[in-house]
Amino acid sequence: MQFGPTVFILSGFTQNMGYYISNFTEMSTWTETFRGSNWQGGWTVFYWAWWISWSPFVGMFIARISKGRTVKEFVLGVMIVPSLLSFIWMSVFGGTAIFQEMNGITNLVEIVNEDVSIALFAMLENLPWNAILSGVGIVLVTVFFVTSSDSGSLVVDHLTSGGKLDSPVPQRVFWAIMEGVVAATLLIGGGLTALQTASVITGLPFAIILIAIIYSLRAGLKQEYEIEEIVRKKVREVREDHIIGEVVNTHMNKD
Repeated sequence: MQFGPTVFILSGFTQNMGYYISNFTEMSTWTETFRGSNWQGGWTVFYWAWWISWSPFVGMFIARISKGRTVKEFVLGVMIVPSLLSFIWMSVFGGTAIFQEMNGITNLVEIVNEDVSIALFAMLENLPWNAILSGVGIVLVTVFFVTSSDSGSLVVDHLTSGGKLDSPVPQRVFWAIMEGVVAATLLIGGGLTALQTASVITGLPFAIILIAIIYSLRAGLKQEYEIEEIVRKKVREVREDHIIGEVVNTHMNKD
């Protein structure tokens, strides 16, 4: 049983990776200067600010669960592997949606323009076991929001309790409820526009803070590296002195 256009998806994954790598610099510096639209302001800037506003929560949460890991393991597990999984996810689901649109199986463009939130389920309707797949999709979305709220409330609770690792559970529940209330208020009051505006407003100040954090991280890693080098040098000197002492003792015993 075929769940999607396998060859089309694999070909799309290869082409998508090449397109992303070849256009990374150009797209990263694209400012929409010579166009009269505001697509970048509504999407690029929004997501830029969105992830920056999440950085204090996600950074501290990942740091806590990564205790004991090396920097190499951290980079591999937090940046490289998730990025590859995102490429696979976008190629599989995006490729399937594009295939359905190109072959007239469904009009996903019209569905997205009407209500983007049901586009995934409209695409899944044309696959075998669509009811099960739709249920799995709902579970994944729920897990995403629950884990995001949990990490956010954990970090806020950690900060507001003066750095306590084991703060009271009711306090964490309070912050989780408050996050939901604020999000619901923004969505009801102004929809996605209000949420985008709030994200951009909170993301801009954190952009300046992130620059300082990057500098501090570099300085801290450099300092730790220098300390490790000093420790290694001392260990080598002790070992060399020990070896020399053993050699001298051996010759003295022979004499």
